[in-house]
Amino acid sequence: MNQGPFSQQITPLTLAIFVALSVPTVATAAQQPSSAQQDVEVIQVKGLRKAYRGNTQEQDLPQSISSLSFDTLQATGITGLQDSLDLISGVTRQNDFGGLWDMFAIRGFAGDENLPSAYLINGFSAGRGFSGNRDMSNVEVMEVIKGPSSALYGRGEPGGTVNIITKKPQFDQHGYIKFTAGSFNSYRTEADFTTGITDDIAFRMNGAYEDAQSYRDTITSKKTVLTPSFLYQLSDDTVMSYELEYLNQQTPMDRGVVVVEGKDFSSSNFYGETADGPVEIAAMGHQFELQHDFAGDWAMNAGLSYRTSSFEGSVTEPRWYDADTDSIIRQRRYRDFDAKDLSGRIEFSGSAQAMGLQHNLLVGADAYDYQLDRIILRYRHNTAAVGSPESDPDYYAIDFDNPEYRDVLPEMIDNTSDLEKQRGQGVYLQDQIDLATNWKLMLGVRYDNFSQDITYRLDDDRTTSITKSYVNPRAGLVYSLSDSTRLYASYSEGARPNSGTDASGNGHDPEESKSYEVGFKWDLAAQDFSGTLALFSTEKANILASSPKGDGTTEAIGKAKSNGLELDMSYKLTPDTDVSLAYAYIDAQNAKEITLWDWYIIEEGARLNNVPEHSGSLMVRQYMQWGQYEGSGGFVVQYVGTQLGDFLEQDYELPNYTLVNLFANVKLSHSLELNLNINNLLDEEYYANSYSSAWTMPGEPRSFKASIKYLF
Repeated sequence: MNQGPFSQQITPLTLAIFVALSVPTVATAAQQPSSAQQDVEVIQVKGLRKAYRGNTQEQDLPQSISSLSFDTLQATGITGLQDSLDLISGVTRQNDFGGLWDMFAIRGFAGDENLPSAYLINGFSAGRGFSGNRDMSNVEVMEVIKGPSSALYGRGEPGGTVNIITKKPQFDQHGYIKFTAGSFNSYRTEADFTTGITDDIAFRMNGAYEDAQSYRDTITSKKTVLTPSFLYQLSDDTVMSYELEYLNQQTPMDRGVVVVEGKDFSSSNFYGETADGPVEIAAMGHQFELQHDFAGDWAMNAGLSYRTSSFEGSVTEPRWYDADTDSIIRQRRYRDFDAKDLSGRIEFSGSAQAMGLQHNLLVGADAYDYQLDRIILRYRHNTAAVGSPESDPDYYAIDFDNPEYRDVLPEMIDNTSDLEKQRGQGVYLQDQIDLATNWKLMLGVRYDNFSQDITYRLDDDRTTSITKSYVNPRAGLVYSLSDSTRLYASYSEGARPNSGTDASGNGHDPEESKSYEVGFKWDLAAQDFSGTLALFSTEKANILASSPKGDGTTEAIGKAKSNGLELDMSYKLTPDTDVSLAYAYIDAQNAKEITLWDWYIIEEGARLNNVPEHSGSLMVRQYMQWGQYEGSGGFVVQYVGTQLGDFLEQDYELPNYTLVNLFANVKLSHSLELNLNINNLLDEEYYANSYSSAWTMPGEPRSFKASIKYLF
């Protein structure tokens, strides 16, 4: 498979050499930037508007928004998207395809289980395709925008949307290089450097390289990410930016353990085959943005994004436990996925007076063209020749207690070969109206047209086509109790195109949702006390689940609903003590009895997978000084309640668990910092997520990590 021009491995030494060569020998320009550079920096930091946000302030939006800064991620030692979302209320882990992509549910809804979770990078979709595990080395801020946003974004889950805002080039020179070593022979090098090339052009390069073993037997992984970017100040009113993202990831697919009643908990047993080798993921993304500021507060923001990704490798997976032989019956599959995703967006935003009222307007249009080429080969005992050794289920079994791996693996046969093409176009309009001093009304609507063609190469190139169009409205009301406190209420409708087909080759209708939300926001600057309390109710239709045939097809399973409460709060307990709290209560369940595959009944009220009723986190950070040294330390306590482990087995549950993580950092000198992290301090035995009792991922035991960071 072609992995692009960056397919060769980049080592920690390579990154270190890059940083060293990138540092100019003269630093006075960075220490004393010219007035022109200062003006450019102000424009690029404060003037670039967020996509789909317009000129509306976050505090005036009728919805809840949670965010994490790069500083918080660095302090807690978090380097991946999945771990960072553990600190956000209402976000829970889902089965992550053997650890090869990020999968999460927001307010109980996770999306298509055969695809990574949808998220945005600077407003552009990054969830279509297979871009591996998202690294946080180039993240400035991560937002989780709660509630349906399809009236703006077009594609998204009704529970919310994750938007990653990346680090932008700066005109003042600075950077760092960071080395990390930890438990299970894990090593990481991370670097970041930015500077002004001219008075009008700034450059930035950041990235990371990881080489790690695991608490899981035989599992080793390597990952390289690089993100160069440029910012060009064309004029006082016009800014252009370009960003490239490159990822190469090599990790075996690990479905976790098989949970058997009466068997001891194990976090280490691997039931795949080492001879399968790693799954190789390669991804490349390009983002181009142009913003022009007009007279007054009006601005135009336009952009293009093009992403390619490939996912290739073989995996041996457990199917069930055989009590007679105390072994795991297994299957083997090979996957080759290639995706291309081109998208564009243009929008205008600003304020205007009409009928005696101020209108904060956002109007825009976007489009995308997505293509997925998918090949799957498979071995199961019932696909082998009748009477052959391979047709015996025990042929490819492995001992439950003492797995022994083999050199000869069974041959696989064609299972799936198809080409899917999606195209979508949308236009959107939003108006936030200042009705009175304390009242703001938001109205929005979006029209989408979606088409899908799927060609089945194993069925004489038969093609199935589907075309849909839909309109999604939204409305919200905000009442300002004071300059620092607001009440809000909102109603939204959403839609998300469904990928793939059912077992008969028919396409699916889009997922559709309706959501209600009321909430209270406060930002008491004098008391350093801010937060959001939200009550929500959401219903979603046309949800998909994987077919039991295991051929990659899906079936519609009807409706689901989610009701709940979320609380996000931060408080400066003392001038040197920060406290952050996140809590969610979520009741997510099947909303209508359905018969699946003509024989299996899912009852109304059946719980949704991997969604605990109660979950939350508490983070306390204390800033301190020891003589000439200053730094901070603290802890994160995370609680996850009992959750369903398999939607089709409502009696299979994952027990609740509590994790305690410690962190500390100290500034050894002006340019040297030391970070220490202890995760799962109490060595809790727990299951992090599950697809079924045969695919359940045990959590990581107690682990340690130390980092040294050099700033320049």
